[in-house]
Amino acid sequence: MVRLVSSVLDINALRSLISIADSGGFRRAAETLCVSQSAVSQHVRRLEKTVGRPLVEPDGRATRFTPDGELLLAAARRLLALHDGTLEQLGVGAPARPSTITVGATEHAADHLLPLWMEALTAGFPEARVQFRLDRGARLTEALDQGAVDVAVLIGSARAAVSRPAGTLPLAWYAAAGWTPPPPDRPLPLVAINDPCTIRSQALNTLARVGRTAWVVGEAGHLAGVLQAARAGVGVALLADVGPVPPGLVRRDDLPPVAPEPLHIRTRRGAPPRLAELIRDTVIAALA
Repeated sequence: MVRLVSSVLDINALRSLISIADSGGFRRAAETLCVSQSAVSQHVRRLEKTVGRPLVEPDGRATRFTPDGELLLAAARRLLALHDGTLEQLGVGAPARPSTITVGATEHAADHLLPLWMEALTAGFPEARVQFRLDRGARLTEALDQGAVDVAVLIGSARAAVSRPAGTLPLAWYAAAGWTPPPPDRPLPLVAINDPCTIRSQALNTLARVGRTAWVVGEAGHLAGVLQAARAGVGVALLADVGPVPPGLVRRDDLPPVAPEPLHIRTRRGAPPRLAELIRDTVIAALA
């Protein structure tokens, strides 16, 4: 006598579960699978109903698997490998969709680093599509937590256990060719990205340490606005000292030298370990 099984695990739901783990969240899983986020949520609820216990639970802004979820996830990988392998042998499997790697970075030195990252990622992940997101550090950190970015290069020391150092970013003062600094007894006009900004703080702190007062005469939400203000002669800007001198500006070595800023790399949960290693090695080599 053949005994019928009352509970059956849905293959598509298991595929969503694996994608949540591999992509770092429900939203990225939905993008990877080309379905709606609500469909991914329904798949998880379907699996939870089948096994009779929770599989995924909130973890701050992100999510994490319960012990039962981790157990089912490991089993799902084996089941899907067997399932998809069988279809491939029968010649009825659908071709796999290319994965997407999203790299986040601040704008500082991006014009120098982006081509190097593209070259390294194309060689290291030939089947993947590579895209970049340039944004403020706080928003990139939030995107990592939500799984919207796979790896990000951030300014500042590596504080979290999931971060790793990635060398340092050299900094220098730049201004328009005809710009003349005011006498030492008058505040130095500074243009910078608006708060919070690590490089802005570095500029003000460096000047304060040598007893030079400064005032932020112009600020912008992004680096392009800072460059425009500096080119217009509004004030001096502290910029990444990497690659060619920005058009319309000259380096000002008559101002106090500034210590380089440390860089660190963070990846989303579930990202391939060699992704961070590849980005880190590229950064260190480019800025050495």
